[in-house]
Amino acid sequence: MNYTKLATLGVQGLQAYQPGKPIEELERELGITNIIKLASNENPLPTSSLVQEAIQASLKNIARYPDGNGFILKQALAAKYGVDNNMITLGNGSNDLLELITRAYVTPADSVIFSQHAFAVYPIVTQAVGAKAIVTPAKNWGHDLSAMQAAITENTKLIFIANPNNPTGTWINQTELKNFLDAVPARILIVIDEAYFEYAVATPDYPDSLKWLTNYPNLIVTRTFSKAYGLAGLRVGYSISNPEIADILNRVRQPFNVNSIALAAATAALNDTNYLKKSVALNQAGMQQLTQAFEQMELSYIPSLGNFIAVEVGNGASTYEYLLHQGIIVRPIGGIYEMPQYLRVSIGLASENEAFIRAMHNRN
Repeated sequence: MNYTKLATLGVQGLQAYQPGKPIEELERELGITNIIKLASNENPLPTSSLVQEAIQASLKNIARYPDGNGFILKQALAAKYGVDNNMITLGNGSNDLLELITRAYVTPADSVIFSQHAFAVYPIVTQAVGAKAIVTPAKNWGHDLSAMQAAITENTKLIFIANPNNPTGTWINQTELKNFLDAVPARILIVIDEAYFEYAVATPDYPDSLKWLTNYPNLIVTRTFSKAYGLAGLRVGYSISNPEIADILNRVRQPFNVNSIALAAATAALNDTNYLKKSVALNQAGMQQLTQAFEQMELSYIPSLGNFIAVEVGNGASTYEYLLHQGIIVRPIGGIYEMPQYLRVSIGLASENEAFIRAMHNRN
């Protein structure tokens, strides 16, 4: 019996998402220690003390199921963003929401539009449901909204836009994005993936898409606690949309998809404004540290509003392997991202960034 052929057609040809190499894996492979990981766009700061206290307090109840509706976290999100609780859907990371949206609304008869060089989960969830992926060519490594608009067909059901985009760090300004929302028919869902929102929001003319939800009922905004809030290991994300869409997503959402520790930690993190400010400031300083070094080494890079930067190194795969042997893990972005000459480097602590810079200086 061929159990692969028993799977749905979309899943049969699917390649699993490849995360950044874990530190423990590299330790096993090369027998080295003191490894620096700059591969997965994680927050390099330790989890905040407020979050640690909330986690500790939640441990006494882990024999019980979590609140399946996540009422307290939803209430905190609603208060922060001025929305109603019934507009919020919680997920096991924002990736979970991207999959939920696709599974709830897209069929094999539909098409999904996203950009070249965009987040790898978009093609994965599209193929998994057997839909047609329409990949529009990038413009200056970022989304070409005119091309995306032109790609719309009668069977287009969903459009993914990452702002800022991963892995390129490129972003769309307020005027361009609003004009695009105006042009797209209301029958097509538009997902604005704002996983790196907290790092980008202070940039002039960067849009806060939540402010447009009233005017665009087909708009869904997704965000996460994995990046600036430092909770990548707990996997908490959320989407905010009109209540009708949120209701549909909550119908297909798995029961208890966000665990009780994650719910408590996310609620505490949302209220820890000092930690968030420190995370953003550290990222800004680290970004400057890396870009200055790239300019000194005459390496081209793509300006980024995320907590990572894509740098042109010639042969990305060989440079990645060289850095592994120096005990530094970054992210090669050939393959599905079609950027074989680049590496994506997450912003780390100043000392971690410096170790990466030294290794790049010494690679020749």
